[in-house]
Amino acid sequence: MSKHGEHFANKVAVVTGGASGIGRALGQELLGHGAEVILADIDRPLLERTVAQLGARGGRVRGAPLDVTDRTAVTELLAAIRRDHGRLDLVFNNAGINVCAELRDTTLEDWDRLIEVNLKGVVYGTAAAYEIMREQGSGHIVNTASVAGLAPSPGEGAYSATKHAVVGLSTALRAEARAFGVAVSVVCPGIIDTPLVHTTKYVGVTEERIRALLPIREYPVERTAREILRGVAANRGIITITRFAKLMWGLYRWWPEASTLLAQPLLRRVRKDRGRAPRTRS
Repeated sequence: MSKHGEHFANKVAVVTGGASGIGRALGQELLGHGAEVILADIDRPLLERTVAQLGARGGRVRGAPLDVTDRTAVTELLAAIRRDHGRLDLVFNNAGINVCAELRDTTLEDWDRLIEVNLKGVVYGTAAAYEIMREQGSGHIVNTASVAGLAPSPGEGAYSATKHAVVGLSTALRAEARAFGVAVSVVCPGIIDTPLVHTTKYVGVTEERIRALLPIREYPVERTAREILRGVAANRGIITITRFAKLMWGLYRWWPEASTLLAQPLLRRVRKDRGRAPRTRS
């Protein structure tokens, strides 16, 4: 077991969005380090398959069907886990969705759904976990944002807004929580190879066109999970994943206007296909 892996041995960890993508990879990695893992997800059939697959490899894992937009359900799940295990060590608020659309094409319904899942889902998980962890005097809350939460992301402005909010929530709480023995981290990945690429709603552009225009390849999800856990073990406040994410964040801090300038060629190329692209894709 690696040095940072010892940090997770016998810990009780909850991962939302745990049936696929980064959540699934985190569950697998945590199990490899000896943690007891509860994967939570709204997709019950996929969750059951994931739990069966990971459980067959050994380790303590179970599933918990959960809609993160249901405040009562989130609170009750974390309270039950604390009651059953006597503690709650790690909560990864990881569930999320995306809408790839210019703001002129983003409906109020899109905004509502993004805020419900990406922001309120994290708020509910954070609030419930923080109350438990303050009382027990220990624990680590890990919220998944995005590089789009550190630098502007034209073409997915509403998604970017929710992720900026998650970064703000997490960094503020990190300062407040230290006095109570609670750690808080926010994960800001770049472009990761997960099902989110396929489940994103595309407006005015196709998934295939966006993928063709990406300046880099998608980053392996298993490697992403390993890097996240290294950051958690080191108690890093902001955990950036991929060189692209680090570059964009550094560039934005050094020269904010660069994001606007760099986006222009990409926007022009995307808009050339606007008339040929379907208006929506779910």
